[in-house]
Amino acid sequence: MGGDARNWDEDCYRNSILQERELQSRTVFRTVFAPSPNPNPETIVVASSDGSVAPYSISSCIFSFPLHCSQSRNQQPLPGSLVAEPSCILQGHDGPAYDVKFYGDGEDSLLLSCGDDGRIRGWRWKEIMNSEMPIPAQGNHLNPALDLVNPQHKGPWGALSPIPENNAIAIDNQGGSIFAAAGDSCAYCWDVEKSKIKMVFKGHSDYLHCIVARNSVNQIITGSEDGTARIWGEWHLFYDDLDCNSGKCIQVIDLEKETKSKEAFSYVSCIALDSSESWLVCGSGRSFSVWNLPARECISRTYTRAHIQDILFDDNQVTAVAGYGGVVDVISQFGSHLCTFRCRGV
Repeated sequence: MGGDARNWDEDCYRNSILQERELQSRTVFRTVFAPSPNPNPETIVVASSDGSVAPYSISSCIFSFPLHCSQSRNQQPLPGSLVAEPSCILQGHDGPAYDVKFYGDGEDSLLLSCGDDGRIRGWRWKEIMNSEMPIPAQGNHLNPALDLVNPQHKGPWGALSPIPENNAIAIDNQGGSIFAAAGDSCAYCWDVEKSKIKMVFKGHSDYLHCIVARNSVNQIITGSEDGTARIWGEWHLFYDDLDCNSGKCIQVIDLEKETKSKEAFSYVSCIALDSSESWLVCGSGRSFSVWNLPARECISRTYTRAHIQDILFDDNQVTAVAGYGGVVDVISQFGSHLCTFRCRGV
């Protein structure tokens, strides 16, 4: 078979190849449900490897895209044309956006994101949802209400280190704080009102992957590439407006030692707390372990087929999520797929 080379469009072909590769390589690093007055969430916000932060209407995705998952355990690939249209799109970071969280409640809340550029940025949720600018023209159109940057460390002769990335964030609404898991092996506590660091948590020997706030007992928990999770306690006792203090580590959980991990490289990729804040789940490679915090014991360990990107508790059930290929799965409480879609980039 042959074709008419006179109608060949080299630029169109090149763009189609680049777009296909971009879709296949994009990674969804984190998702979060937006505040909603209804019991069922209406919007899901996605942080992607292209630096974008974008909200999607769940009902629109369910209505627009039929189920593209077979009855077997093997998920069928999505056609490249099934790209969901976001409600708004923000160019959040120079480099990948690793995490998204909401600070505050309702329409007055801030949508926070952190990324590879070492920044934590926050946008007013009301402004995002009321934005009327066409999506292709958005990007940097909405200015963040909050913009925090990790500190650089001084070396010999005053040389400054690169700005460490932020891999995850946690929220303490009551204390007015944002906690960041950074690439310099430290966790930082930011004062939202003053936009200043009020505490540094030092002790890990490698960069941090994840962080959660255990607000009921004034603790945070961090997970690191060094294979440990650390519990830091009573940070308010150390707070001083005039100085940046160091938090106190009260427990070290060594996953490789205490769970006899079979992984070649043990690291803590993600962690989550249940609603009672008494149970902790730690994802490490292709497995996760469940810990009883009051008893300080590992209760169970489960192995998975793929490396775990994110993990959470929902009604005392553990859900593990992977986001390679820019794909988001919305799963019901019964384990069935409500919808599956690819994310659009900037």
